[in-house]
Amino acid sequence: MKVIKAGTVYFLWVFAAGFALGVVRELWLAPWLGIRAAELAEMPVMLLVVVLSAHWTLRRFALPATMPTRLATGMLAVGWLLLAEIALVLGLRGLTLAEYLGGRDPVAGTAYALSLLLMAAMPWLLGRAGRQ
Repeated sequence: MKVIKAGTVYFLWVFAAGFALGVVRELWLAPWLGIRAAELAEMPVMLLVVVLSAHWTLRRFALPATMPTRLATGMLAVGWLLLAEIALVLGLRGLTLAEYLGGRDPVAGTAYALSLLLMAAMPWLLGRAGRQ
């Protein structure tokens, strides 16, 4: 139960920050820099959000430093994030999932996929860094 709560809270922090940054990206950065550059510019900020959110979540829920627990927390958060993104794409933007995926920039899309992997692994990676 603790993993479910922790994964959900971790997701909520990252989603809230990503939603706010997405508004800034779409309204101001993308028209100025272009879509790819705007998405890539957002990545370091989101990585910082992921690290801080994972760190706070681990401390708040006192999760055991075991790999299965930490990875389950991160994977649950990423699962929630993907569900929320799909719901927003289908609901707010009126796109099909195929249209959305087909319209992604290959460079920024790859960076986004890698950032999701990092988000999933971050609770475990922070646990490993804390032991060293």
